[in-house]
Amino acid sequence: MNKDFLKYQAQTTPHPLGLEVVKAEGSYIFTSDGQKHLDFVAGVSATSLGHCHPEVIKAIKEQADKYLHVMVYGEYSQAPAVAFSKLLADNLPQPLKKVYLVNSGTEAIEGSLKLARRATGRTQLIAAKSAYHGNTMGSLSLMNFEERQKPFRPLIGDIDFIEFNNEQDLNEITENTAAVILETIQGGGGFIQPKDQYLKKVKSRCEEVGALLILDEIQPGFGRTGKLFGFQNYDVVPDIMAIGKGMGGGLPVGAFVASEKLMDLLSNNPKMGHITTFGGNPLIAAACHATLKTILETELMAATLEKEKRFRELLVHPLISEIRGKGLMLAAIVKSEEIANKIILDCKEKGLILFWLLFEKKAVRITPPLTISMEEIEEGCGIIIEALNKIETKA
Repeated sequence: MNKDFLKYQAQTTPHPLGLEVVKAEGSYIFTSDGQKHLDFVAGVSATSLGHCHPEVIKAIKEQADKYLHVMVYGEYSQAPAVAFSKLLADNLPQPLKKVYLVNSGTEAIEGSLKLARRATGRTQLIAAKSAYHGNTMGSLSLMNFEERQKPFRPLIGDIDFIEFNNEQDLNEITENTAAVILETIQGGGGFIQPKDQYLKKVKSRCEEVGALLILDEIQPGFGRTGKLFGFQNYDVVPDIMAIGKGMGGGLPVGAFVASEKLMDLLSNNPKMGHITTFGGNPLIAAACHATLKTILETELMAATLEKEKRFRELLVHPLISEIRGKGLMLAAIVKSEEIANKIILDCKEKGLILFWLLFEKKAVRITPPLTISMEEIEEGCGIIIEALNKIETKA
């Protein structure tokens, strides 16, 4: 299978990990060699309820027997999309009450940027250094890494950058600014949390000058930080929220959410200010509804904080500098990039799936399903410590 994978599918890196997947269930992925792999990555924070959660599978099967795609987004009333949007809005603070369903997190970012420019009549966008919001042209334009941007220029213009958590940079937000877009917790940059009420101060500055605050909740959203959304930990509410990854229980989806007043701007002048064929797909919306309902009706959100505590207790080693993040959005920061690479590859051979972060090369991603058990946490952390001991001994 790997030969055909490399021959017929476009690759994202020269050396993919190449696990030949035959099945996935709960916290485990099973491969063609008969091995099972404990998953500490959850499809990069996407499979919130683990692999093939019974409620998600049930919702998909029930909807598959009724209908699939029937019309482009926004024309027909379809029960799964309506039910999900209502349940989401009912569990969000004002003014986040209207949902635009799209196909991915990066499309949610694109829609958010368009909405901000449409609403304010301004063009300048301000993003954070070391940010990652996706890889389509608009999202890529928000990334201040020349190595990644240079081959694709020209990108969209009038974008400036500030340093995350640097209050002095807030003066860069002016009456020319349409929106400031930030990850609630910086992901690719190293799972960096806002400190000293930073997000609240950004929102205050935006209000002073008439700019909008867009928060990217694509990674921290849907219970991963102990709250339904990360911003609820930091006493701030964005004007626009972008979501994705964990909302679909393992299916591809995204959305952006704003007030009714803001969102209605996309329906006129021009009509179809944003349009997507498959956004709100009934099969995917059914999975989203089942995922959200399960997160809301169980103790999974609260349990993430206890599970975080257990990770922090177990992952103590001379080669680990710190554990960053919140809830089950964690990164072990080790002493060097080489050590991070060795841990990830050695653990893969021992049946534990870990992964890298995009920009912070000394980080080891730990973002398991919210459903992971304490026993599985202990099993996986034991494998990590074993890998670290092996590296330390050789050194």
